[in-house]
Amino acid sequence: MAEKIFSSAVIGLNCEPVEVEADVSSGMPHFIVVGLPDTAVQESRERVRSAIKNSGFKFPRGRVAANLAPADIKKAGPSYDLPIAVSLLLTSRQIFPRSDLSKSLFIGELALNGQLRGVNGILSIVLMAREKEFKTIYLPAINAREASLIDEVEIVPVTTLAELVQILQQEKKSPEIEKLDFVSELENIDYGSSDMSHIKGQEQVKRALEIVAAGAHNILMGGPPGSGKTFLARTLPTILPKLNIEESLEITRIYSVAGLLPSSQPIAKKRPFRNPHHTASGVALVGGGTWPKPGEISLAHRGILFLDEFPEFDRRVLENLRQPLEDGIVSISRASGTVEFPAKFILVAAQNPCPCGYASDPERNCTCSPMQIMNYQKKISGPLLDRIDLHVEVPRVDFEKLVGESKQESSKEIRVRVEGARKIQNERFKKFDIFTNSEMSSEQVKEFCPLDESTKELIRSAVSQLHLSARSYYRILKLARTIADLGKNKDIKSEHVAEALQYRPRIE
Repeated sequence: MAEKIFSSAVIGLNCEPVEVEADVSSGMPHFIVVGLPDTAVQESRERVRSAIKNSGFKFPRGRVAANLAPADIKKAGPSYDLPIAVSLLLTSRQIFPRSDLSKSLFIGELALNGQLRGVNGILSIVLMAREKEFKTIYLPAINAREASLIDEVEIVPVTTLAELVQILQQEKKSPEIEKLDFVSELENIDYGSSDMSHIKGQEQVKRALEIVAAGAHNILMGGPPGSGKTFLARTLPTILPKLNIEESLEITRIYSVAGLLPSSQPIAKKRPFRNPHHTASGVALVGGGTWPKPGEISLAHRGILFLDEFPEFDRRVLENLRQPLEDGIVSISRASGTVEFPAKFILVAAQNPCPCGYASDPERNCTCSPMQIMNYQKKISGPLLDRIDLHVEVPRVDFEKLVGESKQESSKEIRVRVEGARKIQNERFKKFDIFTNSEMSSEQVKEFCPLDESTKELIRSAVSQLHLSARSYYRILKLARTIADLGKNKDIKSEHVAEALQYRPRIE
């Protein structure tokens, strides 16, 4: 008689419940797993067989079949080891649970000696369990703290298969889980040695980065080699606001599915900073694979995607950014279906003005021909540049500023203003599923960015003279809204729009 219990299949960031049932019948000894399993699930037969025997139980004789249903959902990864083993022990009448298992989930990879190893995607599994009204989840102890981030579901941490059997038969109490203190975890952030006070000069660029941090806008920094573009980009995380609980859970969920969440850190504390090399492929950037995984743009969700040497990236790779920059999600389509990953990130790009790097440097001669400069700059398409809110020139720093003793504003001081602007935005968008000005739709721009007549005339003149696209127009208004928020102004004024216009590229 087949015994049925439940597990979970991770599909992108979402999960679906999976029924696991086992059957033992007479015949030649044979063990088969069906239900569209991948190689890792097929190999679970040997892990389950050894784990059962090494845990003091008998592996059933005869023909053994384990079915993972529904059969049209692909099953990937080793997390089905534990439910298959439990189902076999139930079918062979070697364990007798004292409670109903119809509202329980079993997740975990088995070692040959019966110990449980951690698996990926636990946070998504627990969220699914809460939605589908499962009451209990039995999982590896190493995943317990991550799972405990979600209330309303009982988490039972297990270290071995034998221990699980004792818990099911109420011969042993389930261990206690150390609960995380969200507030203290997200408050105590170590930014390392980076600080805006270490950057000499570059006041205009620092102002632009403050606006970027306040409204989550995209920025392109151009300038000669050694002017500080990379240093500025790497220091930007120190002025970003601290994560709130919702943002932290979003990031944690992505990193859990990707297998990048450290076991010692069950929750994302800092905003991501991703810096892929310019040789990265399109799949590495947007995600994909046979079993779709998040790419760099999803791993940068609610954080920063820094693309250094911007024109050196393959043009076809960069064009993959266009849809995520507009929609905040990336869709990966395969023959079996479409998977969506969130991708609301701040794009920070840096580039030299030409191949040699000195076309804009007043102190060094450029060795590139006009054709070389044009071809170099044309590597970035117009539609992609149109999605970048701030275009800033990073000039060479004068020697006097480098050795000067003038006090520079610290990251902490700038972050206070940034968090003040974000607080205004959180209040503004509390009825919407967005956090920042850059996420506003065109309808929301009309609602939250009203202009008086003089300001309308200014932007009307700019649209006409600079030949701005409709997208550029809305992005200027979002940028002006952020500048007004930094100044704690309720209304957008002419000076806010004027400053926003300064960050448009000189040639449209």
